Amino acid sequence: MTETHPRHRLDDVIHSPVRLSVVAALAGVEKADFKSLRDTIEVSDSTLSKQLTVLEEAGYVEISKDRVGRRPRTWASLTPAGRAALTSHLQ
Repeated sequence: MTETHPRHRLDDVIHSPVRLSVVAALAGVEKADFKSLRDTIEVSDSTLSKQLTVLEEAGYVEISKDRVGRRPRTWASLTPAGRAALTSHLQ
């Protein structure tokens, strides 16, 4: 049996509602800090952290850390592979 229905081509990594929200939010910006991203998609710190790890392991998101003043800050940005996955998912 040939699987031609579009649902068979959905990417399981970004099919999750939270991960799709993360990727979609990052698609509109160069990068986003953890707190802003968390507030935008309305999830807890632990939920966002877990989902960012999945996306990073898939190569869809890049995580970087720096300091703003004395405070550490975590940034997330969408990789070219993540942008391609989102585009494919939406098609």
